[in-house]
Amino acid sequence: MSLTQRSRPPFRADHVGSLLRPQELIDTRRAYLDGKIAIDALRTVEDRCIVDAIRLQEEAGLQSITDGEFRRSTWRDAFMDALEGFSAERKDQAFVFRNKAGDSHKARPVPDVIGRLRRARGVATEDFMFLKAHTERTAKQDLPSPTNLHFFIGPGGIPKSVYPDLDAFHDDVARIYIEELRALAALGCSYVQLDEVPLALLCDDRVRHQIVDRGEDPEKIVDAYVEVINEVLKAKPRGMTVCLHLCRGNSPRAWIGEAGYGIVADRLFGDIAADGYFLEYDTERAGDFSPLRAVGDGKMVVLGLVSTKSPELESRDLLKSRIADAARFMPLDRLCLSPQCGFASGFGSQPMTIEREREKLRLLVDVAEEVWG
Repeated sequence: MSLTQRSRPPFRADHVGSLLRPQELIDTRRAYLDGKIAIDALRTVEDRCIVDAIRLQEEAGLQSITDGEFRRSTWRDAFMDALEGFSAERKDQAFVFRNKAGDSHKARPVPDVIGRLRRARGVATEDFMFLKAHTERTAKQDLPSPTNLHFFIGPGGIPKSVYPDLDAFHDDVARIYIEELRALAALGCSYVQLDEVPLALLCDDRVRHQIVDRGEDPEKIVDAYVEVINEVLKAKPRGMTVCLHLCRGNSPRAWIGEAGYGIVADRLFGDIAADGYFLEYDTERAGDFSPLRAVGDGKMVVLGLVSTKSPELESRDLLKSRIADAARFMPLDRLCLSPQCGFASGFGSQPMTIEREREKLRLLVDVAEEVWG
């Protein structure tokens, strides 16, 4: 099957979503946060930079196009900010990023739940409308997975006075996502990616111990997360493709979790009704490809073999060799290629230039054409 014959997502060469912010956008957002300019001035620069990002993706040969997440401060926080029921204040959380040198820093602070969660307005609908209006290719909308709203906050931030049990919390979260997917579909969205960090982190023994320390059972958490994701997916609009992106943390040159997918593979790949999975496979931290045996029939896997954490351009031969290794565990015609994560989950410093980002995206397309074309 050739690259061009795959007419629906995920595509043979795909990408996770976020892109490096140009310096103009970084400076303008900083000026806005400092109170030096109005929101309209920020939006004008965002619009122009997003159009440039769309053209960069199109020129690289990609079939799925995102807005680079240029309107978000981080991959996760904009979703919480759009909902009613969260506190305005943020508190520190227990999870930390680590790097090879042993240095660490805390993950971003999170809010508490102060009332029943409610979607009072569209979360990503306006962003999607702008994106779709500026490309004729498949406009892809990224959203944090529903599991993130519980995992990083934890039971200590969800008072029993608001939610006497977590089932009610997960029910409200599922309803919010169902409403958002339906609203996006009404605007013409056919491709959604849910950024699923918790299930990837629950493969790491260190993280699982942290979950136990806060009074929860990791296996029961996995069960609850599979259930809430499936509650959303069973109500997805007709014609919409929804994929999960598994991520262990994307701070520049640092991460929260490590270990392969084996411990959750059966639940993740077998029980969740996703159309496909974007899997981080750029380092040894991700383990081997053997968990791919558990991927259910008809589901696609997008191999994240190109690193967004390193400026080094990958070898074409090595990428093709690794795709062949993965094809030992599931059919080649159900595999695709992508970076392991987004190029910029926020506005912080990044380890490469926009030009190198462009080269990596073009490399994806070239290798995909050589393998599947």
